Amino acid sequence: MKNTVYSINGPVVKAANTRDFSMLEMVYVGEKRLIGEVIGVTDEFTTIQVYENTAGLKIGEPIESTGAPVCANLGPGIISNIFDGIERPLRDMTKLNGVFVAEGNSLFSLDTEKKYDVTVTVKVGDKLSGGDIYCTCPETALITHKCMVPPNVEGEVIFAAENGQYRVNDTVIKLKLADNTELPLTMVQKWAIKKARPIAKRLSIKRPLITGQRIIDTIIPIAKGGAAAIPGGFGTGKTMTQHQLAKWCDADIIVYIGCGERGNEMTQVLEEFSELIDPKSNRPLTDRTVLIANTSNMPVAAREASIYTGITLAEYYRDMGYHIAIMADSTSRWAEALREISGRLEEMPAEEGFPAYLPSRLSEFYERAGYVENLNGTEGSVTIIGAVSPQGSDFSEPVTQNTKRFVRCFWALDKSLAYARHYPAIDWNSSYSEYIEDLSDFYNKNVSPDFMSLRQKISNILQEETKLMEIVKLIGVDVLPDDQKLAIETARVVRVGFLQQNAYHKDDTYVPLEKQRLMMKVIAELYEKSLEALKNGVPLSDIVATGLFDKAVKIKYDVPNDELKKFDRYFAEIEEKIGGLTVTGGLL
Repeated sequence: MKNTVYSINGPVVKAANTRDFSMLEMVYVGEKRLIGEVIGVTDEFTTIQVYENTAGLKIGEPIESTGAPVCANLGPGIISNIFDGIERPLRDMTKLNGVFVAEGNSLFSLDTEKKYDVTVTVKVGDKLSGGDIYCTCPETALITHKCMVPPNVEGEVIFAAENGQYRVNDTVIKLKLADNTELPLTMVQKWAIKKARPIAKRLSIKRPLITGQRIIDTIIPIAKGGAAAIPGGFGTGKTMTQHQLAKWCDADIIVYIGCGERGNEMTQVLEEFSELIDPKSNRPLTDRTVLIANTSNMPVAAREASIYTGITLAEYYRDMGYHIAIMADSTSRWAEALREISGRLEEMPAEEGFPAYLPSRLSEFYERAGYVENLNGTEGSVTIIGAVSPQGSDFSEPVTQNTKRFVRCFWALDKSLAYARHYPAIDWNSSYSEYIEDLSDFYNKNVSPDFMSLRQKISNILQEETKLMEIVKLIGVDVLPDDQKLAIETARVVRVGFLQQNAYHKDDTYVPLEKQRLMMKVIAELYEKSLEALKNGVPLSDIVATGLFDKAVKIKYDVPNDELKKFDRYFAEIEEKIGGLTVTGGLL
């Protein structure tokens, strides 16, 4: 009996009285062959979530089994491409159907006609196993694509093509397997998006993801292979912060997932990324970027799939030995898709209507981050940075609270900072990083032995200001003793001169770690010398009158990133002006 549609409820379709489908199998639904996935199987019904718009679908239309899960096509041509949530190439779909995505398009993800300059790295007689690289080709000017034997495959090379130009579906080598069957390998392999790709072992996290953003690199760092959340209400700068990280972080490849975002915002992302120049190579940033665009008016089931598609693409390039950073914007929209589908499935709702399995789905996603040793002996990492959009900036809502359980870095965006034009609008009081201890050796060895101690001093000044501002709100600043007023004045320098950063200034949009350290050292030195002067009876007004505090605020603009010798002048000036006050009670 042919399997047919029994009921339709939005993206949820049921087939009755069939035993032909297995759990998580990909199926084609209806005459248009809409892509769907089996999410429930009982004696009576098979439940399918459809990743495309079901408008026009009728009862009795056929459902076709594929016998395989929903998979991503992995091969050359992923980098610099733009996909929807189920890895369909949006540029190619636009050529066929115009700007609106038509249902039932089964376009292959990769360009099957383009030829690549392939270098075959194995010869007949070689023994290969999962993860071994058998050919390479330049995918873009920045990324060399390495085609790998699929995991769980072992065999002997019985055919190896000559070096030359090949399409992605051309056979490059043939393996003879243990059962004497032959397996031809092209430049493409498939992988189920909801299944993590295997690794040799997880490695401990010891290296930071260097972003050039001072509040992140210094105060609240994230490690390569780590996971971070950026929660913030509307207009607090989540997308802008992720743009800065995508442009400047020292990952080899960026995977940007626009999950359920507004269409005009996603268009802006696509346009901006195509115009941005990678500062490290002076090539377009798209030469090392994958974009997955799933706007809020696209089907909700595909929104759920987009997160898994993105992480699968990232793991594939990690297996080649690359370091990947994923920007997921935003996981709240993904959770809303889960809630909508759960409601249509008539599942028992948990807090705020979200399904009871929301925490486990979030953990499955964030746990796929990591710094690992691959099957082929190389090292790679996937770093996940997920934006969260709590309604009304309420961080107690379920998505934010459950995300906090699975990430070790939390960059809370504050709307009052954003409205004051303080960017990045990361609130240093409610944000935290649990990677600091893991990364301290790296900073001390690769930057300077005093880096972590300077960071601690800066953090202490900010904490001191937070405590003092509670008192100031009650009784005013005038009643505070001079040493506490000094802490508030120094904290202003930290906030405005160090934590606030200008993305449009050539020397402030990205700041190397050594300049960050020297900026902290100037602030710490100014604070300690001023405190010493206060103890010797010098009034705070005389110390502030030296103008050194205002000068320290402007260091970020006055000292170019490639002229760090200029910092010597600041240290000399602090010694001269504050030292003069210490000796005489007034300038010498």
